[in-house]
Amino acid sequence: MPLPLYLLAVAVFATGTSEFMLAGLVPDIASDLGVTVGTAVTLTSAFAVGMVLGAPLVAALARDRPPRSGLLGFVLAFAAAHVVGALTMSFAVLFATRVVAAVANAGFLAVALTAAAALVPPDRKGCAPAVLLSGTTVATVAGVPGGSVLGTSLGRRATFWAVAALCLPAALGILKGIPVGRGNGGATARPSLTVELAQLAQLARPRLLLMMLLGALVNAATFGGLTFLAPVMTGTAGLGAWWVSVTLMLFGAGGFVDVSVAGRLSDRRPAEVLAVGGPLLLLGWLALALLADEPVALLVLVCVQGALSFALGGTLIARVLHEAAGAPTMAGSYATAALNIGAAAGPVIAVTTLGTRAGGLGPLWASGLLVAAALLVAPLLALPKGA
Repeated sequence: MPLPLYLLAVAVFATGTSEFMLAGLVPDIASDLGVTVGTAVTLTSAFAVGMVLGAPLVAALARDRPPRSGLLGFVLAFAAAHVVGALTMSFAVLFATRVVAAVANAGFLAVALTAAAALVPPDRKGCAPAVLLSGTTVATVAGVPGGSVLGTSLGRRATFWAVAALCLPAALGILKGIPVGRGNGGATARPSLTVELAQLAQLARPRLLLMMLLGALVNAATFGGLTFLAPVMTGTAGLGAWWVSVTLMLFGAGGFVDVSVAGRLSDRRPAEVLAVGGPLLLLGWLALALLADEPVALLVLVCVQGALSFALGGTLIARVLHEAAGAPTMAGSYATAALNIGAAAGPVIAVTTLGTRAGGLGPLWASGLLVAAALLVAPLLALPKGA
């Protein structure tokens, strides 16, 4: 794999830390800003909505810019949003900074996913998004638990400052690793706005829409369950606040171990990854809900769910890019939008279960139902083996 691909993963580490970090900061944010936990959770949905709305728009607006300048601009805007988020005492302002950060992140990921696919041969396109996603898994293994530790020790503001600081080496990595020009040595002009709009017609293809729906459902389950793991750990499981960081680390560790394997399999046997991983992911969420009061079982299952969630997520991203091959400059934005529709919907769906008989375990049951819905949709694809 080329070095620039790994440098892009470093930048994804910074953005991924921010996207996932609220899973360990919800109680602290609620207390610091004087809002309810349910209100604080909307920050996760705000980030995801900004990603959904920003990905296609920013990808189109950035079509005439060289990848390096676009990626650098997005990372610096992302850092600025976190500086404001660290300084504010207003929930409304913090909410707005999450949307701004999300739009910047959406633009970065949309350009990065397309750039990553262009950096590797056609037969390695499944591995490229897997390597890029490794930045997210490392963020979950190290960045998110580290943010949770900072939040527990020094307050949530320290975490926002840390994410802003992470953007600086990411920016340097982009400057050093991404070549100047338009990617193909400047020989090929970027598509016109008319061509970009024509690429939107790809969204009328049923297979692409179904693959995006699968990605959204799986990611909704991931974010719905992950966002509420902290209350489950400190409430149902009866563990201390420091165990939240351990839990998040285990979730990311499972994903980190699995994402490279899934990346290779997604090139060769995508149908098998989805057919085997999907039912196991469903059983895992149900087992988490049933065994949440058993700390050892809970910790083991969290690690397994991290592996399965990232395995399916990475495979689905690769398949969205494959199905959107006719929209080369917009394919990354389609994958980004699909996954973040799920990231926006998951916590909202999870919140609605808190007032039911399931109580604090409702989000885990909801994650299982979301995966079950994905399994009902999947047969419509009739994806050939090895496709």
